[in-house]
Amino acid sequence: MRKEQVIENVMKSGLIVVVRAQSAEEAYRITDACLEGGVKLIEITFTVKGAHHVIEELSKKYDEKDLILGAGTVMDEQTARTAILSGAQYIIAPHLDLPTVTMCHRYRVVAMPGCMTPREIAMATEAGVDIVKIFPGEVLGTQFIKAVKGPMPYLNLVVNGGVDENNAKDWIKAGACGVGVGGNITKYAKIGEYKKITATAKQILDSIREAKEELNG
Repeated sequence: MRKEQVIENVMKSGLIVVVRAQSAEEAYRITDACLEGGVKLIEITFTVKGAHHVIEELSKKYDEKDLILGAGTVMDEQTARTAILSGAQYIIAPHLDLPTVTMCHRYRVVAMPGCMTPREIAMATEAGVDIVKIFPGEVLGTQFIKAVKGPMPYLNLVVNGGVDENNAKDWIKAGACGVGVGGNITKYAKIGEYKKITATAKQILDSIREAKEELNG
């Protein structure tokens, strides 16, 4: 899938599920449950043991029209390259690392570095980042999104941290184009309640869709 198509899917869906699983098997089951709930964008974090193998196996199992895989917690350019060669179509990090952004550009893969200040956001944009991850969301709050988009209304922002089924809509209405949700969806895997993962993912998707419809009038 071309980089532009990945960006389009992020903007359209508005939800990336962040998978921090205890094992590869759990990551596969979480992914299946999310897909059943209508999720298309899954981020496999490099806190998962053998994350690049998980990405590789999932990219073989699913067609990209059904699942767009990304890699998360990518701390450096070497890890980014490993993830990309394993099949990741977007790279997400908790911080802004310019060599990692350059690596993504080299392979024409979407980079979503984490930023916490207007200066970091501006630096990411100047480096050619198409979507900036605002992190940690629970610390910054929705007012931060509104404030930043005042002088920089052209920004594409995805929020991660503290997002759940109760507030996802608020982030979209504040100006985010999407949200990343991890533990508030995947926590049910710990008790084997995969149907709750499906239900929660669907609820968040519906909430985002409703918010986007309200904004579009």
